[in-house]
Amino acid sequence: MVDLTPALAELAAAVGNADLITDPDRMEAYRRDWAKDPSVGMPCAVLRVRSPEQVVATMQWATRTRTAVVPRGAGSGLSGGSSAVDGALTLSLDRMTDIEIDVPTRTARVEPGALNIDVKRAAAEHGLWYPPDPSSQEICSIGGNLATNAGGLCCVKYGVTTDYVLGLDVVLADGRFLRLGGRRLKDVAGLSLLKLFVGSEGTLGVITGATLRLVPAPPPVSTLVATFPTVGSAADAVVAIGAVLRASMMELMDNTAINSVEDMRQMGLDRSAGALLLAQSDAPGAARHDEIETMARLCREHGAGEVFTTDDPEEGEMFTEARRASFLSIEGRGSLLLEDVGVPVPLLPALLNGIEEIAARFEVEIPVVAHAGDGNTHPVIIYDAVDADSVSRANAAFAAVMSLAISLGGTITGEHGVGRLKRFALPEQLGADVMDVSRAIKDALDPLGLLNPGAVL
Repeated sequence: MVDLTPALAELAAAVGNADLITDPDRMEAYRRDWAKDPSVGMPCAVLRVRSPEQVVATMQWATRTRTAVVPRGAGSGLSGGSSAVDGALTLSLDRMTDIEIDVPTRTARVEPGALNIDVKRAAAEHGLWYPPDPSSQEICSIGGNLATNAGGLCCVKYGVTTDYVLGLDVVLADGRFLRLGGRRLKDVAGLSLLKLFVGSEGTLGVITGATLRLVPAPPPVSTLVATFPTVGSAADAVVAIGAVLRASMMELMDNTAINSVEDMRQMGLDRSAGALLLAQSDAPGAARHDEIETMARLCREHGAGEVFTTDDPEEGEMFTEARRASFLSIEGRGSLLLEDVGVPVPLLPALLNGIEEIAARFEVEIPVVAHAGDGNTHPVIIYDAVDADSVSRANAAFAAVMSLAISLGGTITGEHGVGRLKRFALPEQLGADVMDVSRAIKDALDPLGLLNPGAVL
């Protein structure tokens, strides 16, 4: 039995000792997210809460004892947003997993620890659908999706997390409990505080529940797969397609990503292709086939070597799974720095060409996968963590890619969040005045700076 400090003994008395972890070996699993931040700290404890009441008690305790708190979901984040901080309490919400579907209002009441895929499955039992679909949907939690305003493969047509949030329960830094919004589809009473907390990455409050909008089950899809000699020609096709129709999915994988997936799963992908474009249409009736034929024509006009189309849902899902597997397959190639930069769609070719130039300039490998239809790319910088020169070049390339995106009128993060790994680049994108306003909002809601210190700002 580990002896508790007086402060932790007070917390244990307030929330229950059974949910408090102080053993360093057990805490190790809660120190990092998938970004694997090398500067991660050691928390004073990990608390795995089971209820909003425990979160309220925890934040009241944190205010009394001036203890920082790092909220944490499933730990699948890619920007170091839930990296542990020395001496802070890691507040894990992974046990809060309840899901309730309200069919008449087409809504779901969801606790933050529920996995994205479980919300989808619960909705599907009633012929409904929750659209946001990160590639990590089987392991990421709704709380983390809310914290980063996550997107996914279908967001090109169906939008991102914030588009489906009708209500939130939030605990502020001082322990006040806010219930914002609800099952109402339209509600403009007061300031839009609801949207303020979506994407705030645990810096303004702890989300303990959400009311999510559901939609009818998606219609059947037709799938197109096209291979291109270069990433640039594939990007040109994306721009051309986006100018005339709105695909329900438009994903891109470069040659390295294709071969990484093929090495891991042997799915029959064309290893010689410079890029693979995966697109889908779920337009009603004959319009679906018209859209696929238009996409196929535009792909050929922009240099596609092979264009394959199918109405078979199992075939379409096979290619979708190949795209979802790309990050895991690349992970085996070395240590990774994960980018999430986006630009206006017409500038996608310039971004991808610029990333290739950065890879050559810094002599690093940067495979790219992308939610190409909305201009959101995921360049992955591969490096050797035990080679100081490799680390230096990787960090320089990481910064250069973000600067490139900003110079093109883009963003340093489309869906993963700023976390701790990208905070140095945020002022370059937002500017001094926006940063000042952001800090003023943070100071108003968290004057002691207790919530997720070091993240975002």
